[in-house]
Amino acid sequence: MAEEDQVQPVAAPAEETQEAQFIIQRIYLKDVSFEAPNSPGVFTEEWNPDTDLDLNTSVNVLPSNNYEVELALTITVKSGEQVAFLVEVKQAGVFFIAGYDQAQLNHLLAAYCPNTLFPYAREVISGLVSKGSFPEMHLSPINFDSLYAKRLQEQAAAAAQGEAPVVEA
Repeated sequence: MAEEDQVQPVAAPAEETQEAQFIIQRIYLKDVSFEAPNSPGVFTEEWNPDTDLDLNTSVNVLPSNNYEVELALTITVKSGEQVAFLVEVKQAGVFFIAGYDQAQLNHLLAAYCPNTLFPYAREVISGLVSKGSFPEMHLSPINFDSLYAKRLQEQAAAAAQGEAPVVEA
């Protein structure tokens, strides 16, 4: 028993015990634009909207395991042949991410972070459209996990065909 009292536990090296961390540091509106180039004429015509949505994400690596993720949405709505309005929003966030392997990090940056930012961008778009005196616009949720999985499949197919690899976000 005396020998058991003298045994000291050995701590594992700090590198091996790094716990996975995901912390939202900041969410902010980086850029916004609203245009209604055919107002007020567009208000006097029959409202028959045709909506086009363009969606992009980008990642900027910052010091100390921080990443800025930008979600850019451009919505163009035409009524008949003319543009009723155009909304451009860049919603961004700074995320501290540590302790994840590369595949997990890529998934967080390409799917989880944009999914976190989307409700903020959707709210900005809804407010701008309403302030422009157009009918309310509520964007449907977007499945960023599905978009990410599709992009991985496309990259795997391109690699199998011997095409140049696409850089992952």
